[in-house]
This record gives sequence, C-alpha cells and structure tokens, in this order.
Amino acid sequence: MLIQRTHYEVKKVLAREQNLEFVWRQSWDKSNTTDILCHMMPFYSYDIPHTCGPEPAICCQFDYWRLPGSGAAQRCPWGYDPQVITEDNVKERSEMLLDQYRKKSTLYKTNTLLVPLGDDFRYITSAEASLQFENYQKIFDYINKHPKLKAEVQFGTLEDYFKAIRDELDVRKKDLKLPTLSGDFFTYADRVHDYWSGYYVSRPFYKSVDRVLEETLRAADILFSLSSAYCQAHGPDRFPLPFTEKIRSARRTLALFQHHDGVTGTAKNHVVVDYAQKMHSALLDLQKFMAQSVAVLLGRSMSGQGSCTVVNPDMFIPEKEQTSYGVLPIRKKVDLVSSQVQRVIFYNPLEEDVDQVVMVLVEQTNVCVVGSDWKPIESQISPEWRNSKDLAGTRHRLHWQVHVPAMGLQTFFIFVAQGSQSCKPAQIADIKVFHPTDAFTCPPPYKCSQTEEKVVEIQNERVKLVFSVQDGLLHSWKDYKSGNVMSLKEDVALYSSYGSGAYLFKPVGEARSIVSPGGLIVVTQGPLMQEVLTQPKTDWSLSPASRMARVYNGIDTVQSFMAEMVYHVELLDHAFNDKELIVLFETDLDTGNTFFTDLNGFQTISRETRGKIPLQGNYYPMPSLAFLQGSEGHRFSLHSRQSLGVASLKSGALEVMLDRRLTRDDERGLGQGVLDNRPMDVTFHLLLESNVTSLPSIAASTPRVPSLLSHRILAQLNYPMHTFFGNIENASDVQASHLQKTFAPLAVNFPCDLHVVSLKMPEPLGFSASTSHGAEYVLILHRRGWDNSYCRRGQMQCRTVADEQVNAQDIFVELDSSIATPSSLNLIHDSTRDFGYIEISGRKGGKGSEHKWLIDMAPMEIQAFKFDMSLGKGKQSLQDD
Repeated sequence: MLIQRTHYEVKKVLAREQNLEFVWRQSWDKSNTTDILCHMMPFYSYDIPHTCGPEPAICCQFDYWRLPGSGAAQRCPWGYDPQVITEDNVKERSEMLLDQYRKKSTLYKTNTLLVPLGDDFRYITSAEASLQFENYQKIFDYINKHPKLKAEVQFGTLEDYFKAIRDELDVRKKDLKLPTLSGDFFTYADRVHDYWSGYYVSRPFYKSVDRVLEETLRAADILFSLSSAYCQAHGPDRFPLPFTEKIRSARRTLALFQHHDGVTGTAKNHVVVDYAQKMHSALLDLQKFMAQSVAVLLGRSMSGQGSCTVVNPDMFIPEKEQTSYGVLPIRKKVDLVSSQVQRVIFYNPLEEDVDQVVMVLVEQTNVCVVGSDWKPIESQISPEWRNSKDLAGTRHRLHWQVHVPAMGLQTFFIFVAQGSQSCKPAQIADIKVFHPTDAFTCPPPYKCSQTEEKVVEIQNERVKLVFSVQDGLLHSWKDYKSGNVMSLKEDVALYSSYGSGAYLFKPVGEARSIVSPGGLIVVTQGPLMQEVLTQPKTDWSLSPASRMARVYNGIDTVQSFMAEMVYHVELLDHAFNDKELIVLFETDLDTGNTFFTDLNGFQTISRETRGKIPLQGNYYPMPSLAFLQGSEGHRFSLHSRQSLGVASLKSGALEVMLDRRLTRDDERGLGQGVLDNRPMDVTFHLLLESNVTSLPSIAASTPRVPSLLSHRILAQLNYPMHTFFGNIENASDVQASHLQKTFAPLAVNFPCDLHVVSLKMPEPLGFSASTSHGAEYVLILHRRGWDNSYCRRGQMQCRTVADEQVNAQDIFVELDSSIATPSSLNLIHDSTRDFGYIEISGRKGGKGSEHKWLIDMAPMEIQAFKFDMSLGKGKQSLQDD
C-alpha cells in the first residue's frame, strides 16, 4: 500500500527513524494475518516537484511536460525550467537527479527507492507520455551504463516496487526488519494548523444520498438474486434486459461517487450535480426494479410459479418517491374511501427477522390495520409535522408493529374503520404544546393541550427521556432495567470559521450555542410511539435546525432500547455563511480525553483529544458510529445513518458536525467555496448500555468494539426496510386475490454476529434463460467483532456463530444452495492461495449423512463464496395455505 496524505509531523518522525516503510497491523488481528506492507511518501505532495527528492526546485526541472514551448503544464514556479536531455547535458542532468534520489533514499531502510512520476490530470495525451519517457530513458541509460554511480534505475509499477522490497527483505532477514504500526493516520494536516477535517462534513446531503444508494443497491441485489433463482427454476422467463443493465449501471454509479472528490464533497458545483443526477437516476431504477421483484415473488401463483413475466408492471410502487436529485424523498399517502383496502408490503433486506414499529402516511384518521391473516393490529395515529412555521400538515402518520422475515416480504392491509368487529381503529395520540407561536394551529381531530408541567418526558418500558421545558433540549436518560439515570444534555451550536473551505476546518474559537429559552415544543404521546418536536428559539426567524426525538414501544424490538434523534437542517441563508453547525451531547461519564469511532463501518478505533493541537485537529471522521465509555463501563453510543465529523473536546462530551456553509476556497485545488447546501434530515440512534461484568477501568489503548445490541441497531438503521404500496382494491377482491402475503426465503436466521454484506449475481447481464442449472451467485459474509462484556444475546436472545455454525446448504427453504468455491472479495480469484483464507471443507456428520458445508469464520473476517441456487425438490413451499 502506498500512502501520501498523513500529518507532516508524523512524516518527520518516521523519516527521522527511517520508518517510512512499515507493516500496518490491525488492532483486532491477534494472529497477525492481515498485515499490510506500506510505503509512505515523505514530502508535501505527490506531484513531480515533490517526489524525486527534498528539493522541489530541482525536481521540477525533471517534469518534462513543463518544457517551455513543448509541454502544456504550468512553468516551474522556482524559475528553473526543464531541459531536453542531449548528449551534451545528460551527464550533468543525470547526476543532479541521482543526487536527489540519494538524499531521498536516506529516509528509508531498504535499497529500493520509489519515485512516482505524475500528477492530477496528467498523461491525457500521448505527447506528454512521449516527452517524459524519452527524456527519462536517456537519463536511466546513462546511470545504468556507469557502474561507478552505484545505482540502477528503471520504469516500473507499484507491483514491481513491492516485489523488489519483499525480495530484499527475504535476502536481508538478519539485518533488515521493518517496524510494525497500528491505528490510523487521521487527522491529516499538510502545514501548520491546516487540518483536513472539514471534508468529513462537506456537502452532507450527498453523503446521505450515497448511503441510501448503497443500501438500496444491496437490497435490490438480494431481491434480484432470489427472484432470478425462482424464475430460472420454473421456465424460460427472465427479467427484461434493461433491468439487469440498470443494476450494473447503479453499481458503477455508486463506485464512481467513491472518488476522492465525490463522497468527500470536494468537487466543483457542476461535477456535484452530475454525481447527484446519476445517483438519483440509479435510485429510481432500483426502486422500480424492486417493485417488479416484489410482484414476481408474491405473484408466483398468478401466471406460473416463479415467472418473471409481471402481468401488471405497476402492481406495486415504492412508498417513497424520489422527485429530484437535490431534495428529500416524498412519502406517498394512503387515501381510502369506504370498502377500499390498501395493500402494504414491507421488504426486510437484513439476514435476521425484524420486529419494528413502522409508519406510513394516511389521509384519514379513522383507519384500521390488519395482518396477512386479517387479524386486527394495534395502531396509532398522529399528525404529520412539517418543517415550516405552519407546523401542522393535512396528512397523518399511522404507526403499527410489524414482523418481517429475514430477506423476506410481509403484507399488511389498511382500510377505513366502520365499526366492524374485525377492525381495531387506530388510537389517536395525545398532543401537548409548550410555548406555542401565533402560527401554530392544532390540526383536527386532535386535541392539543397547553400545560404548565415543569419537565417534558417521553418513555417506553425500557427508556425515559427528560427534556427541558425552557428550550426543549434533551436533559437526561433513564434506563428502567438498570435504574441508571445519566445526565445527557443536548445543545445546538455554530462555529464561526473564516478560514474553512471544502477540505479544511479552521474555526475561530469554540462553538457558540444558538438556542435561547422559548421556542415551540410539541409532545406527541401514544401507545406505540412518543416524540418531542423542538423548534428552538434562535436569533433567526427560521432556525437552521429543528429536532424530533422519539422512543418506540414495540414488543421485543431493537427499537425499544434506543432513542431516535432526527435533526432537520437548513443552512441555506447567507446569514449562515462561514458557519458550521454542530449538535453537542454532554454526559456525566468519566471518559477523560478518550472516545471511539468506527472506521468505514467495519472496525472501531480509540481516539484521543490532545490539548497541544488546535481544535480542528481533534475532529475525526464518523462513518456510522461513535461512543463514549466511562471508567465503570457505562457506554453511550451514537449511531448515524450517514458519515459526518465528530469530536470529544472535553470529558463525557460528544459533538457531531451536521453541516457547513463556506464562502472561501481553502487553496487545496477546488477553487471555490461550498454554498450549495440542501435541506436534509440527519438521523441518530442513541443507546445507553451498562457493562454486565463490572470490569474495572481498562487502559484507553485497549481495543473496543460495539456490543451485539449496538451492531443490531446500526444494521436496522443503515439497512432499513423498504415499503411498497399495491393498487387500491376492494375488500372482496383482496380476499379472492392469488397474491401471496408472505415470502420467507431463509430456513433459519443467520447468527446475530454474521452479517450478509451482499447476496448478488455479479454479472446480471450474463443471466441466461437457456441454462439448465442454477445461475452463479455470490454470498459475501462478515463476522462481526463484538464486546461480550455487554449483554451477550443482544438483549433479544441472539444466536452467535460460536453457538451454532451456518450450514451453507441449508440457508434457504425452497432453494438448494451448494458452495462451489471460495473467492476473493473482488470475485476475480478462486484459488485460496491467491487470497489467503482456508477453503470451506465438507464435513460428514456420520454414516450415510450428506456433506455439511459449515461456514467457519473468525471474528472480523470477511469471506466471499460463489455458489449455485436451484429449486429444491421436496422442500417446504413458501406459498400460503
């Protein structure tokens, strides 16, 4: 691995000890099987003036695309131009370049030196390639022909370089050993106090869209794999070719946005729009495709079981509508009249059954919910609050609890309540209002009471949240099971940052709270969901942020353990220029200067707040999780639906940056500020846990990992259920419909610590109707590492891999699956020697028993398997009785 952007002081320390070549070890890897050989570049930049040696004025003279009259690149700023290599100057120029090589080589232990030759937007034309190659080759020939120079130089690739390093290490085992480093290199600074912690949050709206596209693509891949398997098993039908092309296009769009100027939010405005339009188009295609897949899987009995021919392509539609690339999705509503029924289908893309309180919007309040067995389900109706001064809308939120099988579908029905015994009308929520404004009106048919209570509380059977009546901000958290009450004070604040840009965060002093006493507080309380909506009083007529805090009261749900915080952010006005918005949570946990964040949603790492560096240097990326852990084991976790920046600037405090609006360019290549802010929702799931083993204080350097419950909360947050509406029907037609109401493909849930990263057909265009055997599919699994000093069953009696291994042949109910071969994660290599882990072995359980393909993975390991799926004979049918 080649690394460039690390803190300049880190480079100095490593260079001084000749440790710029090192082995990077992961903190969770006790067996040292995932070590990465790394080369760190020692200087300021990766362009040619900063790669040949320590003197850029000399190195620039060897960038031949800067030749006056020949090249098109900018002239060397140091006043010395490159020279075409001739017989007259080759000796002098070769020795000058070799001198830079020698000086650079003193920073490394090995005798093999890497000198990159390029820059951004280079080698666009063959003319540049020719100029660089011809002049350098003359220098290389001269050096190689003169042994007294004691050097050999050649063109090569990174693969060539690392092979040479490994060969040298093998030869010099006795006198050459590279150091081992662990941790990471955040936060990067390239000079003085210029820390690159701003891009963690730049253009957060599109960071959120990126995450939505990622989870939607995963969900669509799973549906495509399952529906294709049934289609192939029952006839020549297949999905229309445009659908398979659109899946491939969506994968490419997601990959494109991972560019270091894409998801980072550091591209020019027109490039951002292009990214956004591509992602928007991909989301529309995936949603349409998933709706078609739902029709296939639930309609298998309509026109031949497993047929991919959908009689009505608009049979199901997504509940969320993506109207434009730059706005939040709009929820469709259910609007019924007497005797009409709305079919609602929930798709659960997770590998475990999900019990959850869900919500759809309805036009009427007198509605009922029944399950697929037509039995009534308890439900709750409450107003839809809008993000505007006239808070109350005309629509209503209908909540009820669902159970949806793993990777499966479940149907529910909504109809107008008419006093029938089979109908259990939705319970109307109670509304309390504090500090109502003149613009607030109570929506009918609700009764909004104004109260003089001293505190605002919402609760379920496990959690109670207490808010200040003065400003509506969170004040404390009580856990009913343990009896613990934690001080948890919320605040919303702004940094003034006159030096910040898309890359850099350069605040002027600390953040200042924007919340004053007063502001509208609306409390909604019902049997399934309770919430506190706060529109804080600020110096602006419309606050840059409002917040909805919720607790859910489902039965045996992961939701009941956590609190949901949704911040609606609108940093749109010029009054917020050069401002950066944060939310702050202050607890009474004794955490010192240590807190923890995740790395790419895969592992967690300890962070330390250092007083010797500026505030911006203590900000770190938070892709999906941050947590505080006190000396007695109490842990406060913040799970996020999108990547943001986080810091813990004092003991027990956690602050997250929500958005930033910047007028200035920070001179890192963008050439503009960031003023294209969008209204957006930022969702956090908060969790308070107690260490069940009562361990004493542990060293801050000890690796920490999330609990099993934390993993489950994060999974349900980042891989949410997808909702689809059927066409409005008459009650009699629903009863006579041949549509299945449940699709449960898995024979058994996966263990809670085994996550299905992906189930997909890697080449959907290769799906052929003429094949007589199952198509080739890919299953990628990740065994989560989790902290067993917290509740070991995820609070829900979870199984783990340690309890029971997964038999790959018994994953599905109707479908037979057979492991063909392990594969590399990029699906290119199928030989285990090429990618390092042990092939799954067939194990015989006894005389006459079949081979059992047991998946055996160590914690934190990721493995990919290619396999076939086909309809199993004699297996249990998924059709309704």
